[in-house]
Amino acid sequence: MQRASTPRSILPTIVFSQFAGTSLWFAGNAVLPELQQAMNLQDAALGPLTSAVQLGFIFGTLFFAFFSLADRISPRLLFLLCALLGAGANALVPVVAGSLASVLVLRALTGFLLAGIYPVGMKIAAGWYSQGLGRAIGYLVGALVVGTAFPHFLRAFDTLLPWRMLLLLVSGLAATGGILMYAFVPDGPYLKKGAAFKAANLLLAFRDRAFRNAAFGYFGHMWELYTLWAFAPFIIAFALPHLPAEQVSMWSFAVIAAGAIGCVGGGYLSQSWGSSKVAFWQLLLSGLCCLLSVVVLQAQAPVLILLFLLAWGVVAAGDSPQLSTLTAQTAPIHLVGTAITVVISIGFAITIGSIQLMAHLLRSFPPHAVLPILAIGPVLGLLSLRHLLSK
Repeated sequence: MQRASTPRSILPTIVFSQFAGTSLWFAGNAVLPELQQAMNLQDAALGPLTSAVQLGFIFGTLFFAFFSLADRISPRLLFLLCALLGAGANALVPVVAGSLASVLVLRALTGFLLAGIYPVGMKIAAGWYSQGLGRAIGYLVGALVVGTAFPHFLRAFDTLLPWRMLLLLVSGLAATGGILMYAFVPDGPYLKKGAAFKAANLLLAFRDRAFRNAAFGYFGHMWELYTLWAFAPFIIAFALPHLPAEQVSMWSFAVIAAGAIGCVGGGYLSQSWGSSKVAFWQLLLSGLCCLLSVVVLQAQAPVLILLFLLAWGVVAAGDSPQLSTLTAQTAPIHLVGTAITVVISIGFAITIGSIQLMAHLLRSFPPHAVLPILAIGPVLGLLSLRHLLSK
């Protein structure tokens, strides 16, 4: 049981701060058409724009782990600094970015700073919750999902909200989240120093078969998830060409944010089913959605298409908290910090390959013809996770 002295406001504050900070993730994607028009960016900018954030996050994760920054200073202070700096980098996009290269540098810097928001937010939560951490992680990843989707929600009001103002609002939200985390969430009673990051241990954890299975399940999940999120507006606009732009943005928000239902619901189900079963079944369903997209997205039925994409959004993200839990549970006890860092870094590196491949294919083929390729990830992930179903 968690300590009775834990204030009831702690988890909601952490969840809101996580949501606010991670709203920086897809802010550039949400205003891509306006960026292209204002700065004469190429039509194929979506892939590099998203991959820049992912690449920055990879380097940021390794940098923060290598220097053990969350152990050297208070995690809440680190969260605050990264939220403020990330907000600044995002706000600079409409001010100084005069070319695609400039935009990519700023988005990569934002991704780098997100490494001090998303993982550090989980560390802060672990400092307050010993038992029930799985449920808390479900809420935290759900907050990440909604935060990632939120810029699309704002863009749905683009007739009232110019794209430059949208970016500034997202930056203000991220900064507010950092301030709230620092002001209202003290270091928790269970906060522990992480193990020192050692480059020599990068592959050592993979000698353990259970950890290997959990990690490869996560890799399969990552092949699909961020590519679906990155191209959700394109998919919706292509499948429903008569949908107004503001509705495309609103439905993009809904499809991505629906993953929060899978994250929170999966967190509760895991208490009785176990993390491995919840992760397995959600990954199986998301893999089926990849394959069914070739049929459903060609249907002359807008309601069916939208309901299908919403359901896909639920299961595509819903397995993430349980896969993270499995990774932490199966990692060698003396290598947990290093192991999780490596898995996260490899997972996000995989998203770059998937996003770039999809961006290339979508220049020549319609979405329904290429989205089934995303099923490769879930299939490989399921082959690994089946070995953990008895755990």
